[in-house]
Amino acid sequence: MFYKAFQNTRISALGMGCMRFPVDDGNDAKINRIQAQKIIDAAMEGGITYYDTAYIYHAGNSESFLGDALGRYPRESYQLATKFYVAANPDIASVFEEQLRRCKTEYFDFYLLHSVSEEYAPQFMDEQKNYLGYLLEQKEKGRIRYLGFSSHAHPELLTRFLKWYNGFDMAQIQLNYLDWSLLDAKQQYEIISSYNIPIWVMEPLKGGTLCNLVPEAAAILQKAAPKRSLASWAFRYLMGLTHVQTILSGMSDLEQLADNLATFEQPAPLNEDEQKALQQALEIMLKNLGVPCTGCRYCCPVCPVKLNIPYILKGYNEQKLTGDAWRLDGLAAMPHGAADCLHCGACSKRCPQQIDIPGVMRKIAAG
Repeated sequence: MFYKAFQNTRISALGMGCMRFPVDDGNDAKINRIQAQKIIDAAMEGGITYYDTAYIYHAGNSESFLGDALGRYPRESYQLATKFYVAANPDIASVFEEQLRRCKTEYFDFYLLHSVSEEYAPQFMDEQKNYLGYLLEQKEKGRIRYLGFSSHAHPELLTRFLKWYNGFDMAQIQLNYLDWSLLDAKQQYEIISSYNIPIWVMEPLKGGTLCNLVPEAAAILQKAAPKRSLASWAFRYLMGLTHVQTILSGMSDLEQLADNLATFEQPAPLNEDEQKALQQALEIMLKNLGVPCTGCRYCCPVCPVKLNIPYILKGYNEQKLTGDAWRLDGLAAMPHGAADCLHCGACSKRCPQQIDIPGVMRKIAAG
């Protein structure tokens, strides 16, 4: 594992994203603690120091699991990050205290305003709510060491947000070689960099999409680097971006973890030939792109019909990218499908990928 300096400390270049632990019975709220503990132990042994969770991950159980899992290790041996998600509970003081209890800690190394976006940024910037003031007070007390934000904002809003307050220690954005142009990640990266704010990367594999490329695109990359995994290409692409501090990956099994640890043994940004190969593969991917769903499930709690939206969209992508009919087991047996969508739009307002979910549901229902 290689490390990067950050203010008065150093942080592993690979961080553990804690919203995709293995679960029991397909229930996101039921973390398989035995398997998840093995992942944490292997991550610590492999040199990962940064662990990123949030109030809502695994229906609130990610924080409490980490409180137990990381509690086996000296507190100074890792950095713990969590977030305030205003849509879950607007009472920041009660949320913050609850998070400390869940995580069994007296302080957070990093604390973030969660999901700065067109929907939530106005609330974060509301002087009457004074969310920032509360967090700065906790930082002054030593209960927060570094203050940041995670963002899915358009460049215009991101600029306005940073003009509102430019004292953040870090920023976390969705960044990968597909979204560099597809979702304005390049502009977001450049805006944040212009403020000299270090960048943490989420969704480097776009919810696994960049590990499961169409065969033509995968063949190009495998020919260029036969011994490297498809996932390693995404990470090494990001290693070439100067202002990237730490790259988060939601590793849900030991095999994924081992592959990522091998990639991060030392800095290895793409060389010129590899960059050309990646561009060729990317052009093929863009022609075959389905729906850019990452499976974050932010849409699910607000769906009045309780559709399993990520699962349905994954089925759509299977058909779009492979040409095969619905290949996902159990899709036809689901109690509610695309035809049951009410097209209310509540899901789209929550979607970090800005997907027109009701529109896709219409397409799916129409066959």
